[in-house]
Amino acid sequence: MPLAFPSKSHATIVFGFFNIESDMLLLNNHFFFADRFCQAVGELDQGSNAATFETSLPGWLIDDPYKVGNVNAAIAGMDLSGFIGATYRKYPFPKEPQGFKQKPYGVENQAIFSELIEGFSKPQSIRLGWQAADQTVSLAEITFERVQFMQLIGYVDRGGYPRWENEVRPGYVVALMEKLGASGSALVANVYRSDNLIKCKNNS
Repeated sequence: MPLAFPSKSHATIVFGFFNIESDMLLLNNHFFFADRFCQAVGELDQGSNAATFETSLPGWLIDDPYKVGNVNAAIAGMDLSGFIGATYRKYPFPKEPQGFKQKPYGVENQAIFSELIEGFSKPQSIRLGWQAADQTVSLAEITFERVQFMQLIGYVDRGGYPRWENEVRPGYVVALMEKLGASGSALVANVYRSDNLIKCKNNS
């Protein structure tokens, strides 16, 4: 489920998976698929030894909060309005608690979620940028300190809350984490991976 994270430009933001059957992520009112996010982060890592670097990933913007929906209410089956509500009409919250795990096959449902979001959103190219001077990463219009952005990557790595089903990560997540672990780039300098979390070496 989405969690609250700190940012430099917008104080606390909301980021994460919102339906266990999909690899779609939300960032406040922006939506994009996790495999595209991981691909773009890999590009950012490769370009982060430059003074500035910019790439992008495809996604959607829902500019009306009522069209976004309410995750908690949709999970409870109390409010199935908005885009998030539509996803829970299609894939209701599991009846058994043990079923509440992020599915590693969510990428297979991208066509379904792309169709569901069409009626609520407008497509957009989401900018992902790096500024070496102040060690910041910008995703959409939100700017993160480098370590703050690493928390988003750590969330995707572990499957957020409630984590990946059977601790099985999708191949695109495994590939990204292996790349980051071996790169030694400015993006990941003084950062390590431990117990499926990304941390600063000087702030363990």
